[in-house]
Amino acid sequence: MIDQLQSQPRPFGIREEKHPLGDVVRGVAPNWFAAVMGTGIVAIAAATLPLRVPGLRAFALAVWVLAAALLVVFTGALAAQWLRHRERALAHAANPVMAQFWGAPAMALMTVGGGTLLVGRDWLGLSAAVDTDWALWALGTVLGLITACWIPYLMMTRHQIEADGAFGGWLMPVVPPMVSAANGALLVPYAAAGQARLTLLAGCYAMFGISLFASMIIIPLVWSRLVTYKTLPAVMVPTCWIVLGPLGQSITAAGNLARVAGLGLRAPYPAGADVFALLYGLPTWGFAMLWLAIAAALTARAVRGGMPFGPTWWSFTFPVGTCVTGTIALAARTDSEVLRWASVVLFALLAVAWLVVLARTAARSVRGKAGLPPRSVLRCCYGFNGDATAARGLPAVRVAQRARA
Repeated sequence: MIDQLQSQPRPFGIREEKHPLGDVVRGVAPNWFAAVMGTGIVAIAAATLPLRVPGLRAFALAVWVLAAALLVVFTGALAAQWLRHRERALAHAANPVMAQFWGAPAMALMTVGGGTLLVGRDWLGLSAAVDTDWALWALGTVLGLITACWIPYLMMTRHQIEADGAFGGWLMPVVPPMVSAANGALLVPYAAAGQARLTLLAGCYAMFGISLFASMIIIPLVWSRLVTYKTLPAVMVPTCWIVLGPLGQSITAAGNLARVAGLGLRAPYPAGADVFALLYGLPTWGFAMLWLAIAAALTARAVRGGMPFGPTWWSFTFPVGTCVTGTIALAARTDSEVLRWASVVLFALLAVAWLVVLARTAARSVRGKAGLPPRSVLRCCYGFNGDATAARGLPAVRVAQRARA
């Protein structure tokens, strides 16, 4: 059986040998943008952390510049792939695992946009930062709304998904509207007073609902899958952390929207938004901490079993970052010292995770395998079918079981 596995063609024509520089465009995939998300959220968290440390602001600015540079490079590479290797780009959407990560480019755009307003303004100036954020937020919002509808539609009509196919990545296409809500709130003060500002505020609340209710459907499926079929193969365990994304980002969005609700809504609704931000945020934060503990335990178990490095490791960054920003928002609303120090501890966890994953990714890129997972990841994520047009893919557990056979 192992010989048969090795003889199967690589999905999407992926090769395991080193990629020449000219082949980077051919190998780019939407999950690469998770690196932009994970880097950008570090800058945002550092800029909003309720702790004054010398050099922290400069660190946030440097990290934002890195995230912006990665966004430009990856966007250019993805655009070139659509022009030169369209069959591979289409195959990403046809594969039931890789398709989920089409939500990453949208969130990458908005994360860099939010960082531009919060951090990049120190370099660009306020006017240029606001204009840049408007552009990135608008592009990310449109793309995010498309993925929130398109990918679930593909799952319901074309993707062949087995009973054990659920994993944290299913949240990726539906989280972008929540990022739009959180970052759109930052732009409310810069929208024209009157109907334009009200429309933006109402639209952000609507997108909050899109992502919230979709996540409320998917998270129980992930929990059920883990309980019924037990933990994922080691290479997929990091995707468990993605569940923290909609939880932390929804707390952040509720807090950001409540802070600007008075600019667009008449009384008594701004007061209601304040109440909602607190009474929604605290219970959700509690569940997020529970999931963080479970995800950490699953990860420790996988590490002891020899968890290999792969692009899924970026799941350790952005989701934790949203918990940092959500905790910061709650701390500011409640004036809780416990929550302030919790945000500092979570930021330390985020910083360590980001540095480790960034270093491992850079080392892999130097070896010419940027964004390319090891063979075990390819088998677990993409299954046996190498036909890019069919891209049927097998669930991770079944692939691993067959590999062991």
